[in-house]
Amino acid sequence: MNVRHHRQRAGHTGRLAALIVAAGLAGLAGCASTTPNPPLPTVPSVDLARYVGTWHEVAALPNRFQKQCVADTQARYRQTGATIEVVNRCRTADGKVDDITGVAKVVPDSGNAKLRVSFFRPFYGDYWVLALGPDYRWALVGSPSRQYGWVLSRAPQIAPTDLDAALARAQALGYPRTAFRTTPQTQPLD
Repeated sequence: MNVRHHRQRAGHTGRLAALIVAAGLAGLAGCASTTPNPPLPTVPSVDLARYVGTWHEVAALPNRFQKQCVADTQARYRQTGATIEVVNRCRTADGKVDDITGVAKVVPDSGNAKLRVSFFRPFYGDYWVLALGPDYRWALVGSPSRQYGWVLSRAPQIAPTDLDAALARAQALGYPRTAFRTTPQTQPLD
């Protein structure tokens, strides 16, 4: 490697490092807020044996990590000892099925209502069960920042009264109800 090439490479590395630091600082600045959210209550407890299985996303707050999903979004949960395997799947615009597998851990002393989920270890995100319908027919799930929120249903289609109950609960918890977008459930992924 000649000296000129080494200096150019070092310059690129320095600019890349500066961009990473700037992005990190911008991200931290975005975390600061002058009006903090009030605490977000969860359901008192979740029976994990009843909660595991397949859930269909029927409405969600748009987010960057699901932008490829256009329909048929679902999550499958399976207990594997002290953790829960999470498999998220969806249909993309070209008709293909996209999937990702992660792991969830119950937050101690949360009545199983708070989980920490990771698809890219060692990074974990909050997954809090905020409301549960009768017989675990539907669930409202979110994060304490209220940046993420999902309405899940055991069936691909949800009764309008159940969707209204979930979205009303989301609004009562400080979520912008009108920001939720319905998720088309058009055909099974299997």
